[in-house]
Amino acid sequence: MRPLTHHLPKCLVPIHGRPLLDYWMETLVHHGIDQVLINTHHLAPLVCRFLERSSWMPWVTLVDEPSLLGTGGTLLKNREFFRDEPMLVAHADNLTIFDAEDFLASHGRRPEGTEMTMMLFEADDPRSCGIVELDRCGIVQAFHEKVAEPPGNLANAAVYVFEPTVFKLLERKQAPEVDLSTEVIPYLHGKINTYKNTAYHRDIGNMASWREANQYFPVKPATSKNLLAWLALGEADPDLPSLIAGLLQAAPSTALVTGQTPLSR
Repeated sequence: MRPLTHHLPKCLVPIHGRPLLDYWMETLVHHGIDQVLINTHHLAPLVCRFLERSSWMPWVTLVDEPSLLGTGGTLLKNREFFRDEPMLVAHADNLTIFDAEDFLASHGRRPEGTEMTMMLFEADDPRSCGIVELDRCGIVQAFHEKVAEPPGNLANAAVYVFEPTVFKLLERKQAPEVDLSTEVIPYLHGKINTYKNTAYHRDIGNMASWREANQYFPVKPATSKNLLAWLALGEADPDLPSLIAGLLQAAPSTALVTGQTPLSR
C-alpha cells in the first residue's frame, strides 16, 4: 500500500472519500455494537484525530501499542474490556458489508462444541487467500493458506466472534505477543462455526484491490461531521489529496469524492 501508507494507516485508507474505519464504525454501531476497542500503532495520532472529530468517539475505547502484540496479544492485554462476553474481532483494513446483528446471532446458534464463528466470503482469486474446507454442518475441517490449487473458493474473511474461552488458549502461550491466525485458530479445528458473507467483502491489502474498491464499491456518503473529520486530515497533510488523486489516476478535484464533495476545499 506504499506510498499511501506513508501518509495514512491502513484503517484510514479512503474508499470514495471515506476512510475504512468510518465504514466499520457505521456497520458496528448501526447494528447494535455499543463498545468498540480500537488498537492503534502505525500513525496512531491520525486515527485519534479522525475519531475525536467524528461522531464515533462515544462508542470507542482507544489503545495504542508502541510494539505490536499480535491480534491475540491485544485481546489478552485488554481482557477486562470484554467482560467475559463473546467478542467480535475484525481487521479494519478489510472493506465489508454485513449485518453485525445477524453475524452475532449466527454465533449464538452455532453447533454444540464450537467456540468461535468465522466469516467467510467467495474469493475471486482463491490462490491469494486462506481457503477453508467445511463439513455438512458448516464447521471448519481444514485450512489451505495461499496454495496453488485450493480445493474451493470459500475464504477466511478475518472477521470473527470468539467465546471467552479463547483466553485460556492465549494464556497457555505464556507470551505477550500472540497471533490469532497462526497460534490460536489452528488449534480450534472442529470447533469453528462459519458464517458466509453474501453481500460484499474485500481485503484492501494492495494498491490493485484499493483501486478496484474505489471503482466498484457502492458509494455510501458519510455524514457531514465524519466528512469534516476526514477533510481535516487532508488539510493537515497538503500532499495527501494530490497523492490519492495520482494513485487513483484521477483528477484531484474528483479523486476523493464522498457523494459530490472532494477532499480539498
